[in-house]
Amino acid sequence: KFKRPFKYQGKTYTELTFDWDKLTGKDGLAIENEMQAVGKAVIVPTFSGEYLIRLAAKACTEPIGSDAFEYMRIGDYNKIRSAARSFLLKSEL
Repeated sequence: KFKRPFKYQGKTYTELTFDWDKLTGKDGLAIENEMQAVGKAVIVPTFSGEYLIRLAAKACTEPIGSDAFEYMRIGDYNKIRSAARSFLLKSEL
């Protein structure tokens, strides 16, 4: 739940839900390909804000673009980015 709702593509969001466990290696590769297509390299995904937010967009139970996170308050953005990082850290072997 967001402290303050945000608008994205004409819709107001009050909360988002994430299913981190639905993500696959294919999702990770797709994110790397997306970032390479815009000229951004992924060195360490766990510490790349852009990678983490794209991961969050893929884990979101409601279809949403990764650019949506640019419109939310920084505190909410950081909370979601941290959740994505925590997911990756606990998933490491």
